[in-house]
Amino acid sequence: MSTRDPGDVAPHRANVREVAELAGVAISSVSRVLSEHPDVSSAMRARVLAAVDELGYEPDFLAQSLRRGSTLSVGFVVGDISNPVMANFARGAETVLRGAGYSMLLMNSDGDPALDEMHIRFFQSRRVDGMLLSLASEKRRATLDLLENVGVPVVVIDREVPPRIGANAVLSDHRAGMRAATEHLLELGHRRIGLIIPSLEMRAGRERVGGMRDAIAARGIADESIVLPGSLLAEHGESATTQLLDLPNPPTAIIAGGNQLLIGTLRVLTARGKLVGEDIALVTCDDLPLTELYRPPIATIARDTVGIGRAAAQLLHARLQHPEEPATVILPTTYRARASASPAPAEVAR
Repeated sequence: MSTRDPGDVAPHRANVREVAELAGVAISSVSRVLSEHPDVSSAMRARVLAAVDELGYEPDFLAQSLRRGSTLSVGFVVGDISNPVMANFARGAETVLRGAGYSMLLMNSDGDPALDEMHIRFFQSRRVDGMLLSLASEKRRATLDLLENVGVPVVVIDREVPPRIGANAVLSDHRAGMRAATEHLLELGHRRIGLIIPSLEMRAGRERVGGMRDAIAARGIADESIVLPGSLLAEHGESATTQLLDLPNPPTAIIAGGNQLLIGTLRVLTARGKLVGEDIALVTCDDLPLTELYRPPIATIARDTVGIGRAAAQLLHARLQHPEEPATVILPTTYRARASASPAPAEVAR
């Protein structure tokens, strides 16, 4: 046992030569054991692993991975990991990737397409095997040109990119969930519905507007809805809700197209003294603990956000193992009616 004070110098890191000497085998034999080569006797394997354990040897996985042309790592760009939806995407993806032997590098774009591009280039420099992307923009030319030449499999989450990119995609059926929510509000007598969404340049926004208009058209009634696109931030929820309430003929129901937009909407409703489920009906997108714990509970267009992350990682792993034509998976959304989706005032319902 060494008498050296651990604080004096950095601890010695054993190398493969020392493992070979202690095990009494060639360096090449150590390499075969550590790479799980089938042409290794059980006795040799036992000696090498015992030496590895005794010396505390840790292989240089980066050097090994570069030699075999794979880093066993995946890059994931999300908009904002503090958003519970994005956190669940990452959680689901990491579970699948860890089980498949991959590490996951996570970076935030904060809704800035330029940061998307910076992170993608960083992942390229780290030679990741593939990328999962929740892009800040589907239309930005610089981002799309970069992705077209990225050189590794890519899966986009809830985004539509041109076929030339060759990306796999995991999408949510936002249209069906929004259609169901709008149908319920129409049944309750609402006609003037305010929809607060992120940018119409993002698939989720376009699909939610489409779902609402599908439901209205199916009723054969005039479309009195008000759509206010912007961003995913709570600040947009605040400004849009303020704008809706200040209209000469304000909506009797509001749909917040995101959990952060909901926060902004609730701030304004509270400040104005508006009672959810009494003075105004409220529906939101993505089921989180807040929606159940709020009083009254908030009606929600829900989806399995952890499952979306899992599906994206599974698509990527399958493509890494067996390169094929890009595939798209569409996962369902479900409308959960709750007390916040209250009937329209009697003088409005018709």
